[in-house]
Amino acid sequence: MARYNAKESEKHWQAQWTARQSFAASNESTKPKCYVLEMFPYPSGRIHMGHVRNYTMGDVLARFRRAQGFNVLHPMGWDAFGLPAENAAREKGVSPRDWTYDNIAAMREQLKLMGLAIDWTREFATCDPEYYQHQQRLFIEFYKAGLVYRSEADVNWDPVDQTVLANEQVIEGRGWRSGAPVERKKLAQWFFKITAYADDLLAALDKLDRWPEKVRLMQKNWIGRSEGLRFAFDLSNHEKLDVFTTRPDTLFGASFVAISPDHPLAQALAKTSPKIAAFIEECQRTGTSEAAIETAEKMGFDTGVTAAHPFDPAWKLPVMIANFVLMGYGTGAIFGCPAHDQRDLDFARKYKLPVLPVVVPENENPKTFAIGDEAYVGPGKLANSRFLDGMDVGAAKSEVARRLESAGKGARTVNYRLRDWLVSRQRPWGCPIPMIRCDKCGYVPVKESDLPVKLPDDLKFTTAGNPLVTHPTWKHVSCPSCGGGATRETDTCDTFVDSSWYFARFADTKSAAPVNRKAADYWLPVDQYIGGIEHAILHLLYARFVTRGLHKLGYTSVDEPFAGLFTQGMVCHETYKGHNGAWLSLDEVDRRDGKAFLKGTDLEVTIGRSEAMSKSKKNGIAPESIIEVYGADTIRWFMLSDTPPERDIEWTDDGAEGSWRFVQRVWRLIDEAKVLPPPGAKAQGASELRRAAHRAIEAVTGDLDNLRFNRAVAQVYSLANAIAAEPDADGAVRREALETLVLLSAPMMPHLAESCWRALGHDTLVADTAWPKADGALTRSDSVTIAVQVNGKLRGTLEIARGTDSKIVEKEALALDGVVRALGANPPKRVIVVPERIVNIVV
Repeated sequence: MARYNAKESEKHWQAQWTARQSFAASNESTKPKCYVLEMFPYPSGRIHMGHVRNYTMGDVLARFRRAQGFNVLHPMGWDAFGLPAENAAREKGVSPRDWTYDNIAAMREQLKLMGLAIDWTREFATCDPEYYQHQQRLFIEFYKAGLVYRSEADVNWDPVDQTVLANEQVIEGRGWRSGAPVERKKLAQWFFKITAYADDLLAALDKLDRWPEKVRLMQKNWIGRSEGLRFAFDLSNHEKLDVFTTRPDTLFGASFVAISPDHPLAQALAKTSPKIAAFIEECQRTGTSEAAIETAEKMGFDTGVTAAHPFDPAWKLPVMIANFVLMGYGTGAIFGCPAHDQRDLDFARKYKLPVLPVVVPENENPKTFAIGDEAYVGPGKLANSRFLDGMDVGAAKSEVARRLESAGKGARTVNYRLRDWLVSRQRPWGCPIPMIRCDKCGYVPVKESDLPVKLPDDLKFTTAGNPLVTHPTWKHVSCPSCGGGATRETDTCDTFVDSSWYFARFADTKSAAPVNRKAADYWLPVDQYIGGIEHAILHLLYARFVTRGLHKLGYTSVDEPFAGLFTQGMVCHETYKGHNGAWLSLDEVDRRDGKAFLKGTDLEVTIGRSEAMSKSKKNGIAPESIIEVYGADTIRWFMLSDTPPERDIEWTDDGAEGSWRFVQRVWRLIDEAKVLPPPGAKAQGASELRRAAHRAIEAVTGDLDNLRFNRAVAQVYSLANAIAAEPDADGAVRREALETLVLLSAPMMPHLAESCWRALGHDTLVADTAWPKADGALTRSDSVTIAVQVNGKLRGTLEIARGTDSKIVEKEALALDGVVRALGANPPKRVIVVPERIVNIVV
């Protein structure tokens, strides 16, 4: 038999699967269902190694479940709206639509080279009018259900490009393309009322037991439920100022009151104070994101207004405007207790405000305890707090709340960090928001019969701003309500809206409704969702919210879209820099004797650390180049080998070469089998090779069930070694072992498995073959390894036959060298033998 020809084999089997529609899912099947979905890609034009790893993992699970007898839905689509298409339109003069669909075509072919078990009949792109017409219908239905509203919000405004920038497009306070200083500007925008489900989104996290704990914690912190106290300060200008605090116990440590630059009080003061107006304008040069505001240098301005302490009217606190106070959180006003909040402490030190500790650690003297550069945020007893002195933090919180509530000055309340989802984008390449503005009727939804509101084909990107605003005809329409002249909404939807419900559309992509209730009830929730940790918060949280909205509207019976979530690690490669500090691509570098040189020269270049493959670092490798040389199964096998799937994996040429050698080794094992009994021959007995095969079935099944792909790979290696070690095994036993090897490796290396299956004499496809079942009698070992402990510390292990008498086990345990050393001259007080588990010796 010749060397395995991956290029020829893979092309052949991919054509076979396509012709037979091997992976088309049925909505009418009586089999148990399994919905496997990887986060769909943005059509940039090329797949990268991260795609390969992500989609290989999902594909392994989809093929495995299909072999186990499940009706598997494993679809593919394209998250196709977004800024890169607009950039291409501006820079290259191409249509964003044409650019996007050309990229989709290229990436589809690249993904098909991987041999993915995808149901391509359900493919769609979010920029398809057939898709976004349903999204527009859902927008209108959410609006009518009170889940969409319009309100003013701050945006990052580029005054040169005349456009709104995402937070990621603000670089050091300037527009990423124009370089102009970014302004914070208020615009009327559309919001999804995600806060209506804040409690439910938070509480349901505890039920998502197949989600990583890290992701659940990130969502919990993002929702940010906090119990606190809302109360009012009396101001020197005869107004009242409401504040929210989670630390009312520290009220006697207050040294200032701070309000947001956007607070109504600040805005009112700015009208009569040019200095305050100038300070607010300076604050507005910071980006609008919470991260940008939190990391900016802390700035404040004393308004001259003072606030009377609620328990001592003679005690006056300065009211400051502070750039770190968010108008969207609480009331947009706080009191600052520098001793017990690091941000407040930094601010107080800068502006020379008092720092008085009021919570003192148990082992400290209240009279001498002082705050240095770090605020004290731990537990303790109250001090310097009059009637609170000596209380613990919890009791002090309750007492302050009780007194202010009794006086009618405050109320305990719950606050959330979560804000409503701003979905408006002042960009042309997105799903048009289906609303029309009429001077007489206000905002009116587009008639359902007029959906979809399509984007115009003749968008011009030659001037600054949103081309939808300047288009000569597109926005001019009649009001659906009164028939008078009106204008379309020129904002488009945030692309996170597109990805917040696509998984439900996959249940039936031909449905006349946005979501086919019957199909959705069959397929949802997604059984296994796979994607990057970078989507742990926004995408996943928005999808959870929209699913609840779909349930409310009667489209689904579930609230949670993803029953299981897996976040895979990234694919990494070392990086290189030239003498000028510029990144060098891998094809610009030669590796010799552990060093790196500029290709074709003896100029040594700097070898940097291994980092996630990226365009900016130039350390990416094109998957198709590896497939061209080694085949898809090699790259798939490498992505699954050695490294646990949740961790980052290091791409190496040696690793790829090793994976290719294993592909060839499996092929040789089939060749070396020579004459075997025909398919269907029954293996007999309990030889070590049969035991190895059945133990491998049991182990790989368990590993794939739990997404332990690297361990499944290790089991396949072990089985291959066991087969190679017994070239003269009984023919039926050898056939059973070889067929087991092929079937267990099939989810990982599907093309090789099909070729080997055919070489073993089968005329069926592995893709249509059932998963093997382990014989329990053969997986049970005749011996067992048990731990031996002395006073709870491991001192050795014993390999014993199953069923060995406890007295014999005790005798052998006491004779172990490690046990003898641990006992010394002391006789054991007690020996506890847990049969076939452990021996505990108590001294």
